[in-house]
Amino acid sequence: MKVTVSRKAHFNSAHRLYRADWSFEKNDAVFGKCNNANFHGHNYELIVSVTGEINQETGYVMDVKILADLIKDQIEEAFDHKNLNLDVPEFDTENGGLIPTAEHIAVVIWNKLRPHIADNKDLEVVLYETPRNFVTYNGQ
Repeated sequence: MKVTVSRKAHFNSAHRLYRADWSFEKNDAVFGKCNNANFHGHNYELIVSVTGEINQETGYVMDVKILADLIKDQIEEAFDHKNLNLDVPEFDTENGGLIPTAEHIAVVIWNKLRPHIADNKDLEVVLYETPRNFVTYNGQ
């Protein structure tokens, strides 16, 4: 029997969607107001879910306290009150980093958490950029 346990977290970050190798006009046409040269911010909501068999000794799929600490250490400390383009190496777009779209942020979060979750457990990340816009990534 597989069960999913989830932990919700949040972080506030600024970012700018643009490609350094494109003109301002092309960036503006593709990314619109998200191409603001002075950046803009979001109050991100994050749901991290771990799915697996229930451990018969503990009754846990994963101890939620461990999951909460992992999210705090790996994600909130790295992203909260940061400028993603300037403060998070994966999104250093001036040096070939990923454009910090919600899609890329979710993948980076998953990649940061995956090494800390047992291999026999599935991991899924749901990231809300706004209350109505969200992405889901499960490693596929």
